[in-house]
Amino acid sequence: MDATQTHRDLIERCRAGNRDAQFELYRLYARAMYNTALRMVQNAHDAEDILQGIFIEVFTKLDSFRYESSIGAWIKRITVNKCINFLKSRRHVFQELSGGIDQAEVQEPENEPNLDVEKLNRAINQLPDGYRLVFSLYALEGYDHEEIAQILGVTEATSKSQYSRAKARLRAVLNN
Repeated sequence: MDATQTHRDLIERCRAGNRDAQFELYRLYARAMYNTALRMVQNAHDAEDILQGIFIEVFTKLDSFRYESSIGAWIKRITVNKCINFLKSRRHVFQELSGGIDQAEVQEPENEPNLDVEKLNRAINQLPDGYRLVFSLYALEGYDHEEIAQILGVTEATSKSQYSRAKARLRAVLNN
């Protein structure tokens, strides 16, 4: 039996209300979703609360899962949306830019500094919320700017500029 069929069987058992199957689905995805939430909201207690809300939503809306993506991708979308809603409820504002993006902001540097994971995480944590959220969604979660714009309710240009400015700020912090 392949992994897709195994997950399909697990999902069907969850839909039937099987508590062992629900625990297994939770066990498979909780850690990854917690880490995603923690990167986005920057607070362990908030990430734990969000994680509980994620799985409540997963189990109450599992009937709407149609196997059009993997169950992990579906749960991750719920996670990102929960985090964004949490951040919006705290009134983090994304500022629209009136002008275009300066091409100098978009250029990739030729030499990146040697990175230490802990140092990089500390630098990411120092970013303003808007920068950190766009940076996390793009660089760590793999969303493109069009998807980020839709998720956050901003323009693609705003997503790109927030990402560009986040990278510039990270470079400045990491080079000091």
